[in-house]
Amino acid sequence: MKHPSVNSVWNISIFQKINPVIRILIFSDILVVMTRLGFIAPIFALYITDKIPGGNLEVVGIATTIYMLSKSLLQIPVSVMIDKIKGEQDDFIAIFLGTFWFSLTPLLYIFIDSIFQLYVVQFLLGVSAAVLFPSWTAVFTRHIDHEHEGIEWGTYFTVTDLSSAIGAALGGIIAYRLGFNYLFGLASVISFIGVFVLLSIKNDMRFVKAKKSNF
Repeated sequence: MKHPSVNSVWNISIFQKINPVIRILIFSDILVVMTRLGFIAPIFALYITDKIPGGNLEVVGIATTIYMLSKSLLQIPVSVMIDKIKGEQDDFIAIFLGTFWFSLTPLLYIFIDSIFQLYVVQFLLGVSAAVLFPSWTAVFTRHIDHEHEGIEWGTYFTVTDLSSAIGAALGGIIAYRLGFNYLFGLASVISFIGVFVLLSIKNDMRFVKAKKSNF
């Protein structure tokens, strides 16, 4: 029995077979994930201890906890609300607003000058994540191509992991040579491109809603 070679698998033109909604979601998330997990996450503790008055490792831990708690506690209620509303317009709005706030956060880091302000931003970041992640996953799941679930999820995780790896290297270089403010500004600009890329699938969300309302 003949098995396809690695080259022949890649020659199937995987990206061309993925439907446009999935492609846009992946491309948008590449930009957002690269800046959040690549640019910012690796140097976040150093930023807090070096740039925020009174910042130390204890503050780093509390700031991370505030983000994770607000995200975790709100995700289920948001998920329930999303599932109750028919159609995908609400999902799209949640994705857009959540990604918008994610993109705005790096700019806020530039102006933070107290631990309290840091905690407030981390809380709001957790809220935006709680709105964004369930809605993004719901839309991705609905539009994923039948019998290509594995390759499309695999493609998503592969390209976002690779973008995070590249972003981590670039983020460290930029922060070291140009400073945190320049890094945060660039991260926000790149991430905002990912936000507005989402507008290209807005009409697809309306189509799904209209189709469901006929039942």
